[in-house]
Amino acid sequence: MPAPAAGTVPAPRSLTPGLVLATLGAIAFSGKAIIVKLAYRYGVDAVTLIMLRMLFALPLFALMAWWAGRGKPPLGRRDWLGVFGLGLSGYYLASFLDFAGLAYITASLERLILYLNPTLVLLFGWIVWRRRITRWQAAGMAISYVGVLLVFGHELSIGRSAQAAWGALLVFLSAIAYAVYLVGSGEFVKRLGSLRLVGLATTVACLLCIAQFMLLRPLADLQVAPQVIWLSVLNATLCTALPVLAVMMAVERIGASMAAQTGMVGPMSTILMGVVILGEPFTVWIAAGTVLVIAGIFVFTRTGR
Repeated sequence: MPAPAAGTVPAPRSLTPGLVLATLGAIAFSGKAIIVKLAYRYGVDAVTLIMLRMLFALPLFALMAWWAGRGKPPLGRRDWLGVFGLGLSGYYLASFLDFAGLAYITASLERLILYLNPTLVLLFGWIVWRRRITRWQAAGMAISYVGVLLVFGHELSIGRSAQAAWGALLVFLSAIAYAVYLVGSGEFVKRLGSLRLVGLATTVACLLCIAQFMLLRPLADLQVAPQVIWLSVLNATLCTALPVLAVMMAVERIGASMAAQTGMVGPMSTILMGVVILGEPFTVWIAAGTVLVIAGIFVFTRTGR
């Protein structure tokens, strides 16, 4: 094949594959809440449900960690401690609190609360490292939190005040736990690589969820409806492992900023699936809150990029 003529500019790389991967990843992540809500209809609790999800996901993440670690130096003691801490916060606590909160609130409110995660990362940066928060970032945060409060107020108005408050708190604590993971993972991503770190941290979380079930529940609780098993397999593959890989591949192609912007389809897809599959209500308050949350995060990420 002849070499390109001197001075020619290589053709720009198409953004379409990366955008498609980011969109599919965001939608697949959003489906997790729908599957959890469906599984709760069969009388299973959060401890058992998250154990089943992590049990089926464990081989996938262990394979991911092994694949990414081929030919790499073994982890030292500090690395293992970091991986354990990140897995405990970012995938065990964040996942369990999220599953527990979904028993009390709608999938729409859960997704909007989790979508506040970038604002929590910024707040941690301000608290720990005194990083400056611009006026536009503060404005974007304020708009987003007003949107969540609107949807939360709707949940209170339909007679579920105590349940909604408890569920929203659990999901917000889940978002905090994952923000802690994001803040603390920077150093380890540089040393281990993102794929290896995610594989190891999620493997730790899977083992912790299985151990939690063994300590808190009798083995008889494994006798769940067949629908719960199939929903857990779907959750572990389509809504856990697949979106992790899709988003990471998208970041490689279009960058983290554009991948994050594309992730804005997540709340909208959750709300749509909640209405169509779960029969959740869709009111003007939910619509207004969703618009405010997405607009606020858009302003926040654009000005903070």
